[in-house]
Amino acid sequence: MSAHDMHAPAHAHDDGHHHAAGPHVTLREYATGFVLSVILTAIPFWLVMAKVITDRPTAVLVLGALAVAQILVHMVFFLHMNGKVEGGWTLLSTIFTVVFVVIAIAGTLWVMFHMNTNMMPEHPTLPQSLGAASTPWVG
Repeated sequence: MSAHDMHAPAHAHDDGHHHAAGPHVTLREYATGFVLSVILTAIPFWLVMAKVITDRPTAVLVLGALAVAQILVHMVFFLHMNGKVEGGWTLLSTIFTVVFVVIAIAGTLWVMFHMNTNMMPEHPTLPQSLGAASTPWVG
């Protein structure tokens, strides 16, 4: 008996047919994803160009929500991420990445905001008529 016969049973030979472990996707799913992507791109473009929302914080929230929706559409329809692929590990690692990125961005914005607020406050005892160049500690 050869070494090959000992390690692989007779029915385990490669017959040239490869079965992908990934999800089965149809053209209809891709078309749905494409249409949703176009809509989720056109709506924010229209909102900004037509100046529909005049309040800046509201515009940022609406555009941010549409951006998150766009990301989710891409993840579901084009990257085929769901809880079934690879036992859910792909989705779990994506959730971890999103949480990590949100914490990093929020922390960065928090530090920059407070650094701007707390950096070199104006000296309260100097009269306004004195310019910044005539301060007593500048030689």
